[in-house]
Amino acid sequence: MTQYVTRAGIEADPQLAEFIETEVLGPLGRDVDEFWQGFAQLLGSFAPRNRDLLDKREDLQAKIDAWHTARAGQPHDADDYRAFLNDIGYLVPEPGDFTIGTENVDPEIATMAGPQLVVPILNARFLLNAANARWGSLYDALYGTDALDAPPARPGGYDEDRGAAVIAEGRKLLDEIVPLASGSWSELDSLENAILAHPSQQVGTTDKGPLFKHNGLHIELVVDPDSQVGKTDRLGLADINFEAALTTIADCEDSVAAVDAEDKLLAYTNWLGVIRGDLEESFDKGGKTLTRKLAGDKSYTDADGAQHTLPGRSLMFVRNVGHLMTNPAMRWDGMEIPEGILDAVVTSAISAQDVAGLGKYGNSREGSIYIVKPKMHGPEECAFTNDLFDAVEDLLGLPRHTIKVGVMDEERRTSANLAACIHAVKDRIVFINTGFLDRTGDEIHTSMRAGPMMRKGEMKNSAWLKAYEARNVGIGLAHGLSGRAQIGKGMWAAPDLMSQMMIEKIGHLRAGANTAWVPSPTAATLHAIHYHREDVFEIQKGLPDAAKLDELLAIPLADGVNWSEEEIREELDNNCQGLLGYVVRWINQGVGCSKVPDINDVGLMEDRATLRISSQHIANWLLHGVISQDQVMDSLRRMAAKVDQQNAADPSYEPLLENEDGAAFSAAKDLIFKGVEQPSGYTEPLLHAWRLRKKASA
Repeated sequence: MTQYVTRAGIEADPQLAEFIETEVLGPLGRDVDEFWQGFAQLLGSFAPRNRDLLDKREDLQAKIDAWHTARAGQPHDADDYRAFLNDIGYLVPEPGDFTIGTENVDPEIATMAGPQLVVPILNARFLLNAANARWGSLYDALYGTDALDAPPARPGGYDEDRGAAVIAEGRKLLDEIVPLASGSWSELDSLENAILAHPSQQVGTTDKGPLFKHNGLHIELVVDPDSQVGKTDRLGLADINFEAALTTIADCEDSVAAVDAEDKLLAYTNWLGVIRGDLEESFDKGGKTLTRKLAGDKSYTDADGAQHTLPGRSLMFVRNVGHLMTNPAMRWDGMEIPEGILDAVVTSAISAQDVAGLGKYGNSREGSIYIVKPKMHGPEECAFTNDLFDAVEDLLGLPRHTIKVGVMDEERRTSANLAACIHAVKDRIVFINTGFLDRTGDEIHTSMRAGPMMRKGEMKNSAWLKAYEARNVGIGLAHGLSGRAQIGKGMWAAPDLMSQMMIEKIGHLRAGANTAWVPSPTAATLHAIHYHREDVFEIQKGLPDAAKLDELLAIPLADGVNWSEEEIREELDNNCQGLLGYVVRWINQGVGCSKVPDINDVGLMEDRATLRISSQHIANWLLHGVISQDQVMDSLRRMAAKVDQQNAADPSYEPLLENEDGAAFSAAKDLIFKGVEQPSGYTEPLLHAWRLRKKASA
């Protein structure tokens, strides 16, 4: 049982309450009693509204379920369906012409285009790596990945042949990005003879070497002729540093397993460390203890001798949780408080130290707080968030619209009403982003009773998904996000397949996205090359209008259930293997995001969105008789053996097959067999329940 202390009627975990009072409010000089009283009043206003919004989700879903059930076996009538969605209020009227009014937005968001990282906030080392990924070594990114088309490095230390191939590729990129007036960088015999085709590209010199700028991003040459690499280079270049991850999202949501006060306190402590600038993490590597800290800023001198400073770290967002979950960290009126409200208050209070200039480095130079809000369903829920952020600003004494919001366009009712959603937060929005996995999970759940869905791989080419991606960009541009906010695209999930990423992910820029998610600092450095090759803001000027709503509302139903037994087994095994591989780490180890081997042993970055689509897809096929419960159990057991084998080298791993009655295997079964009844198909209620049970047993 959690022991609580009481503050203004709020029951709070004692350690969390002390953290808020001493570490967060203390440096701000805020009156503690006044804060708690204001927090209680805020809960009195917003906790009931939160419950009402969740009830509306369930009411709309029940009506949609009944509509499909009543028409079972009949051809789908798209016109009748759209009229029905209008009648029940699922679709709302368009807000008309408007332009967002967001002000005081940092250039990394508003006027620059570049990669974005998402990192689990519970892992301090990963968080530091991501924050420091503003600058990345091109040579390291090429040397250590398959992005370089050359024989892999030989073991046993530095491979000079591989290194020579890296240097040659670096020269090619310099020719492409900062070309010389004549000749090639590969032919240059001295940096003193480097005359640029566009001299204005050289903005100055750092303590390492020349500093260039192209498409808003900086490139730094590292001159060190005494280094291992530099001594083999005719120019003495040891590296080329790329400005890479302009922004990073510290994630309290899908990539973490945060189920109680202990977990929330760690999340908030790490966020405070980022804001204060004193977050550190020590770890062992090769028998040595290393300490990771936040990187300092980068200084340079321009041609006139004036000194300038560039940020050394990503601009940081924090992603709060959505509206659904509660957390036992605090209780009010006899119930756990909505976790989204808890996150809004505490992460904003922490970020207020940045607004007050109390951090070592500073995050926002414009005095803004950046919060990503996921899993909102429609404009009413966006309006709720807008009002909540108003109330949090009043609670903390912050000017109106200090708190900016990023809207994750990952639920069907949001993408169907995207313009109205943007309008609801039009004076604080800085970000819209698509996410294939969560959006597909909601697509399946919303139309769960319409019939069996097509295979997951086929959905990537379905009409609704293409319309979804295009509408996100088109609607964002139509309402003035270009130059004021980010229009983002989703994650490249395979961190070991960088060559393929370099081929495919440039498509996000060509579709008009001025940021896109990458799975690692290395991937951010490589993805930065794309933003040198394409000027996104110029591309945005020539894009067509948004796709039609009817295309978005096309349900991805299978064109008849005519799959072979082998195809059905293949789809089921793929879903079950991915589900088990993720759940076993979440439940048993509290790992919310990691590189999980897929059924073909390819490591993929997995989070709860992956789990949502897999569990909902199986539940849909079960509901419509494509597969049976016995087939699912057979697949789970066979895939459990595979997952156990894939994790055999992990000494802390608990095998699934030896623990079928254990929390992890039980959670996997629940996610499938109770999938139809889960709110919006979300996995959090079951995951949290089983993780709490696992923690209690430990």
